[in-house]
Amino acid sequence: MKQFWLMIGTEKNWKVAFDNNNIWGLKDFRELRALWNMIRIGDGLLFYVSKPASGIVGFGNIASKFKQTNPLWPDEIKKNEVIWPLRFEFDIEYCLPPSLWRSRKYTSNDLQMISRMVFQCYPIEEVNIARTALGLKSIQEVESIPPAAELIGASDAAIPNHDDVKAFLTEIGRIQGYIAEEEYPLESTRLDVVWRRVERSVPTFVFEVQIGGDIYHAMAKLKHAYDLWNSHIFLVASMKEKSRYQELLSGTFHEVENQMRFIDVTLVKELLDKKRSYIDIEQALGIVRR
Repeated sequence: MKQFWLMIGTEKNWKVAFDNNNIWGLKDFRELRALWNMIRIGDGLLFYVSKPASGIVGFGNIASKFKQTNPLWPDEIKKNEVIWPLRFEFDIEYCLPPSLWRSRKYTSNDLQMISRMVFQCYPIEEVNIARTALGLKSIQEVESIPPAAELIGASDAAIPNHDDVKAFLTEIGRIQGYIAEEEYPLESTRLDVVWRRVERSVPTFVFEVQIGGDIYHAMAKLKHAYDLWNSHIFLVASMKEKSRYQELLSGTFHEVENQMRFIDVTLVKELLDKKRSYIDIEQALGIVRR
């Protein structure tokens, strides 16, 4: 079932989160780690600003979660150490402007009593009360959406080369608003393509392109990226490699069986072409974000 989480922070911390493309972090304590492990993509969020506002000012949804190894927040940069390594990215559904946080927020006596905790699961009944108070419709409790199906192509015709595929994936990432890079360092090796939300964040998406050769080492790098950062991991290869991929995923790499995805390499260029065509239409209409 979809869960809802109450996120509690100071006005300063909320403004930093919004300025850094909606990233939030938790300290690596046992209790918080257990809650972070329970978070699922698509879970609902309630934005609570602590004193002096002391109330809920907005709502959102979990977009991704990852482990941070680089300082991001001002206090972390000042100390040159990661204080809140358990991170997640969120999308904003609705949020009051900061100028209205103190006057228009939703609060209650019970809410103020439990707000001493920095992060906690929140009952859907209370979520609906808060949403109604801020003028939003109530939420119907539904089962979470299952993970997206793996991409499957029709044939191995016209398979592009390794460098072209990396370039295609990099351009797709930039179109989607990520910092997309090729040959991203990972200890003693490099990852083919990564997408990051902000400069100081770890990779949100990691792609290894394998055209010919043994896919074992590519899958090993992906698993390592997931273990380090909790990244979304993708093997990009031809369909003739699918059976070998499935064999390794059910054996050696069974620990990431539910995290790793297979992308048919022939679909990457098709996706890029479609994204380019959308941009052309948006530019013609004058609605491209500047």
